[in-house]
Amino acid sequence: MKVFLTGITGFVGRAASKRLVKAGHQVRAALRDANVTLDDGVESVVFDDLATHDWAPSLRGQAVVVHCAARVHVMSEQSVDPLSEFRKINVEGTLNLARHAANVGVTRFIFISSIKVNGEGTEPGRPYTADDVPEPVDPYGISKWEAEQGLRDIAATTGMEIVIIRPVLVYGPGVKANFLNMMRWLDKGIPLPFGSIHNSRSLVALDNLIDLLVTTIDHPGARNQTFLVSDGEDLSTSALLCRMANALGRPARLLPIPSAILSITANLMSKQSLAQRLCGSLQVDISKTCSLLQWAPPVSVNEALKVVAEHYKESKK
Repeated sequence: MKVFLTGITGFVGRAASKRLVKAGHQVRAALRDANVTLDDGVESVVFDDLATHDWAPSLRGQAVVVHCAARVHVMSEQSVDPLSEFRKINVEGTLNLARHAANVGVTRFIFISSIKVNGEGTEPGRPYTADDVPEPVDPYGISKWEAEQGLRDIAATTGMEIVIIRPVLVYGPGVKANFLNMMRWLDKGIPLPFGSIHNSRSLVALDNLIDLLVTTIDHPGARNQTFLVSDGEDLSTSALLCRMANALGRPARLLPIPSAILSITANLMSKQSLAQRLCGSLQVDISKTCSLLQWAPPVSVNEALKVVAEHYKESKK
């Protein structure tokens, strides 16, 4: 099948490209930089601006669009109007691409959204579902929700099928940000004050996300559906650190500091969002995903962490 892919230089897009080619699909990828080297079997199309580019010539003859490109959530936002910046790419760019896709006869548009459309956290034992009323809070989540609504409008008026996937935190070889920082701390044997955190958080290994993405390309049950995705096993921050340390072959030196004290300290340091991610819960229910698609995460948490740890250790050499 002919698949048009955006975001190929990103964390998810790179992995999606490799898996799509391996599965026998013909991949055409959108690139901003003509000098980027792609894997064998991937055709490139250079564009300038996602929101204004005429995509029709590149999309003709393509059966499916997999849209991974986005302005991603950033820890230290510098823009004075971040929502406007997120909208330019995540809303205007997405809908421009989708309209062109529908006009030239693309049959299915797969959109990588975010669990932030659902909200920022859950009560333990009360996970988000794909059919919950969205409650996005930050500009990134709001922009993704607006894009989802626009895509549904396009589907309703054109007949192009829409598939929306909302991942939780994605980890895998080459992961960055807080996940990488935690590996570094554990690898160095630094004592961490996270031994008494009893939250529950859903994560998704990159391999599991890509497996679901590839499944939705031609599965009839995916038509015009929204799917949440995770590894199917929720962990506390403490448990995640212990498993991560085990994968690294290092001891987990976790100090039993009460989460309430950590939250107060983080608030005093204006790190409320970090405290939420480390101490708060965010669970998702993937039963709809599994039942409609006859799908299950193929990789366990422990297997995925082992791959991440091996990549981390190799990168240090």
